[in-house]
Amino acid sequence: MSRLRWLLSLLILIGVAVWLSARFTADRPRDYADIQDQFKYGSLGSEPGGSVFDAVGGLLPPEPIFAVLPNVCPDKLPGGYASLGLLAEEGRPFPIGISQRHRLGVDQVGLNCAVCHTGTVRATADAPRRIVLGMPSHQLDLQGFFRFVLDCTLDERFTPDNLMELMARNGAELDWFDRVLYRFFVIPRTREQTLILSKRLERIMGHEVPDWGPGRVDTFNPYKGLQFNWPLARLPLSELIAASDFPSLWNQQPRDGMYLHWDGNNDSVDERNLSASLGAGVTPVTIDHPRLQRVRDWIWTLPPPAYPYPIDQAKAARGEPLYAEYCVDCHADHRFKEGVRSGKSIGTVVPIADIGTDRHRLDSYTFDFAANQYSLYPDSKYRFTRFRKTQGYANHPLDGVWARAPYLHNGSVPTLRALLDDPKDRPARFYRGYDVFDQTGVGFVADVAEEGGSRFFLYDTALPGNGNDGHRYAIDLPSDDKDAIVEYLKTF
Repeated sequence: MSRLRWLLSLLILIGVAVWLSARFTADRPRDYADIQDQFKYGSLGSEPGGSVFDAVGGLLPPEPIFAVLPNVCPDKLPGGYASLGLLAEEGRPFPIGISQRHRLGVDQVGLNCAVCHTGTVRATADAPRRIVLGMPSHQLDLQGFFRFVLDCTLDERFTPDNLMELMARNGAELDWFDRVLYRFFVIPRTREQTLILSKRLERIMGHEVPDWGPGRVDTFNPYKGLQFNWPLARLPLSELIAASDFPSLWNQQPRDGMYLHWDGNNDSVDERNLSASLGAGVTPVTIDHPRLQRVRDWIWTLPPPAYPYPIDQAKAARGEPLYAEYCVDCHADHRFKEGVRSGKSIGTVVPIADIGTDRHRLDSYTFDFAANQYSLYPDSKYRFTRFRKTQGYANHPLDGVWARAPYLHNGSVPTLRALLDDPKDRPARFYRGYDVFDQTGVGFVADVAEEGGSRFFLYDTALPGNGNDGHRYAIDLPSDDKDAIVEYLKTF
């Protein structure tokens, strides 16, 4: 009987060990058959991974906590996640760009490509919104989103008692083990990890640098703090001012081999994708290469959205030869959406002395940073080999340009029509984040301060990094000729 009890106890211990191992080593991303749903809600591996006691990656708290965070700190986010420009679809538990994955024993959420590359547009204030996949998320206040997650997780109301009650009210299905796990490990651990993130990102999540505002992101400075553990406090302030607009994600195949990112620091779409995923919280340990590849294959041939409003075809025809004279060498023409690279300098870098636009984004990407990127994905086929430091900004094609407002790399010019004016005549201050379309100027209406109780972001071109100078091409043309060029650009 003694041996039998010993054997039974051993079997129970083995069973518990197997159960715990299966529980905490399981990795189950939520997948979708439809590629558009996968783009909107599928995981890239940005949820925390590694091991339970040494988790890496991830920028968001576990799923049940993330779901109730606006209720934990209602004063910090009165309008919920939608007030930050995240896009909700009926019947979905989370906004577009939020992925779900069971990893490290709990349900996790992360960010994917769609959070920064899905936008909305309306013809009028009374019209329904149209969601456009691959479009820059011009309405998304990403910095505000990160600030809220960090601030609320470190708030005194972020306690096990408060969270457990809110999670239960929200319908979280937690068994006895989950309740113990969340109360004594997950919630305290989440707060501890958030404190580390907050310290690493303090200089760019605080107000020492100008606010990014909706539709913009500092691409590489968070990368420095999170991926390379650089102490941002030791970097010069000028290097930390680098907010730039989200780019579009459609029609990637003809872009391969062009110099990508705003400053042309890489000519590989695949390396660009891997680099961008790091900014979403992915690490070389947690990256999900097959699912990233699935999105990559879709955006490879994703067509740019056609201009959805009437086009004056006669005016557009008058604009085509003017565009060919002043613009086509750098930006190609309307045929680029079929993969025709008609511009002689398309995808090349124009020196900053020639282009004359705000240089903060260029200066933020340093030689030291480029060198450090080569240390990522070591000893694998994914190791970076194509990054470089440049001295200017890249000429980009203009397919779907109507949906990529505001313009210039830092989004400092609200419409295409304003971009053809002398910089001194471009709007010095305007509002960003509104999705009603300006069909005349081609861009988003930029003189509306608020709608429905929501205030839009006032963009000030006098602030460091926000300058709207430079790109002085075709600015001396008569007004009618400029209007004709803009009309032609609607056909791209």
